[in-house]
Amino acid sequence: QVQLVESGGGLVQPGGSLRLSCAASGSILNIRTMGWYRQAPGMQRELVATQTYGGTTNYADSVKGRFTISRDNAKKTVYLQMNSLTPEDTAVYVCNANIIDRTYYRRDYWGQGTQVTVSS
Repeated sequence: QVQLVESGGGLVQPGGSLRLSCAASGSILNIRTMGWYRQAPGMQRELVATQTYGGTTNYADSVKGRFTISRDNAKKTVYLQMNSLTPEDTAVYVCNANIIDRTYYRRDYWGQGTQVTVSS
């Protein structure tokens, strides 16, 4: 059984910052790529940022220079530091991890999502 638990969402004013965390737990052998996606009301889910086990990062153009993804492999945790937030960043942010479990089965797991609201 593998779980992803997110934390750190909330309400912030435009120009503010938030830091999201996502911790994986359970029968995990290895975590490959970890990342964040978001979904605004009436919109499709979109990639925000990902990071491989080796550290290679990928960002959506809309967040480059403002958001930073990082991970602690020992803690099985991925973070998303979000700066200079705008109302367009308002969405449910969902953690994703590509995990190999202890039966050597590999699949994607998703967190439950955390709401980020940017508003004055």
